[in-house]
Amino acid sequence: MAYTPVVGRSIRRQLEDREEEILSPYACLNKNTAGRMRIEKDDECDIRMPFERDRDRITHSKTFRRLKHKTQVFLAPAGDHYRTRLTHVLEVSQIARTMAAALCLNGPLTEAIALGHDLGHTPFGHAGEATLNELHPGGFRHYIHSLRVVDFLENEKQGLNLTFEVRNGIVKHSKGRNDIFPRNDAELPATLEGQVVRVADIVAYVNHDMDDALRAGILKENDLPADIRAVVGERHSKRTGAMVRDLIIETLQAADGRLHISKKMLRAITDLRMFLYENVYRYYRVHNEFEKAQRIIRDLYGYFMENGLGQFDGSSWETFGADSWENENQAHRRVCDFIAGMTDRYAMRIYEQIFLPKPWNARL
Repeated sequence: MAYTPVVGRSIRRQLEDREEEILSPYACLNKNTAGRMRIEKDDECDIRMPFERDRDRITHSKTFRRLKHKTQVFLAPAGDHYRTRLTHVLEVSQIARTMAAALCLNGPLTEAIALGHDLGHTPFGHAGEATLNELHPGGFRHYIHSLRVVDFLENEKQGLNLTFEVRNGIVKHSKGRNDIFPRNDAELPATLEGQVVRVADIVAYVNHDMDDALRAGILKENDLPADIRAVVGERHSKRTGAMVRDLIIETLQAADGRLHISKKMLRAITDLRMFLYENVYRYYRVHNEFEKAQRIIRDLYGYFMENGLGQFDGSSWETFGADSWENENQAHRRVCDFIAGMTDRYAMRIYEQIFLPKPWNARL
């Protein structure tokens, strides 16, 4: 029988009931959320469920919009068809939603985690992240900063007050170069939806980074080793589809509340990731731009530590020197937050404004 909403009854309650009827027993239901960091007076929306509200808060945030001008692999790309950090999270979201739908998991929760997982990324991608990790005394990891963004920095320092499940999925999405499926379950997100996003993230980037490298002329299709192509396919859409299909089928067959992928596919994805590290991410032209970006971040960091942020972040401070800071830890924290939030083009514009000489104009 087709589902028909009942007029006069809370749409949200009906949607929650429908979740319980159709979702997998391993799915995270909206009504079972562990809740938000702060109780909200208007938390009982009569239409949207909690995870839907989280998704909307993320997509309407300023930080999310800035992702369109942050590097994925190629710094500040001039070509219209290269990925940025924004298109990356959109691709992760769609891949994760496909997996979640096939596994009867919670779609809005999956989408919220996927759209929010990279909010903490710096300008110039991993070049910026590596540099801030060197400069900031507490280190810097984009996934931890993503949580800082949604908990504190967004919404005029009020944060987005997301649910525990979304926040947990965001902070535990990253793998770096570690195993795709870690041996320690404590490294995994608490929900299966969060684990789906974690895998969708690598499926997205190994495929779209390969596609962008082909577009840039760094690679040719036949550069990919034959043993990898034999498993994942010859074209971008085939490769993505093969990885997604393998995870879905293996997980459904196991039916044990965990994600599974075949040994041959896991080996192919791992080998493809290593292939990209050796032939794309370390390619001399990419690496040279990486080093230039690091110099921009270092110089900006040093300047702001010495002179403060007042003239750039819109504050009303009358003094901009080191005396403006309450203490050195606060200075590092504020400078790190400010730089991490920049887009590529804003960082380059501020760098030019501060460090590059301007032609003399007698009228100024």
